[in-house]
Amino acid sequence: MAKSTHTVPRDFDLTMDELRVVARYVVWHAEDVLSVFEQDVPDDPRPRAAIDAAWAFINGASRSKSQRVTSLEAHRAARSAPSEAARLAARSAGDAASAAYLHPIAQASQVGHILRAAASAARIGEIKAGGDPAIADALLERSRRRATPVLIDVLRRYPPLTSGSNHVARLMSTLAHSLRQTADRSAAGHTAGSRANALRRERKS
Repeated sequence: MAKSTHTVPRDFDLTMDELRVVARYVVWHAEDVLSVFEQDVPDDPRPRAAIDAAWAFINGASRSKSQRVTSLEAHRAARSAPSEAARLAARSAGDAASAAYLHPIAQASQVGHILRAAASAARIGEIKAGGDPAIADALLERSRRRATPVLIDVLRRYPPLTSGSNHVARLMSTLAHSLRQTADRSAAGHTAGSRANALRRERKS
């Protein structure tokens, strides 16, 4: 059957269950830092709305305009936030909503949709600790432990990140490298059956 010319080019498959695993990972980090934005901008509901939309998808709703719109609005809230920490927190909420639309194309830039919220949470912790890099390292380690085998399997379908040109990008690269090493230390690869079993376990968690 000929492919529609209107379909998005894809280099590999991503199932809805895998996208929900990614969205859950992102929203965990976004929720961790949402209060940072809300303390600075208490009357702006846009980042929280994005997190709510992310959870709707995670909990079984179909992808919809809700995730797209609330993601854009949360990113607009980030641009007008009064501090770096608040900006990163709002952007993380936007990333949580947009994770439902992670593209199955082999571009390293897509990794940001998986790991940028975790890196942003680490940066926010560092800022709140007066710039202590040990706090960022500890938070990245927590993010590494939070990553499930399915999340890491999805990550490994994308090309490796470069080190990045800003602090969050460098933290994200560090986390990505750590997660790939975790997978390399495990048994080489997963069979289709083991991925399916892992997905079933994560849906029950």
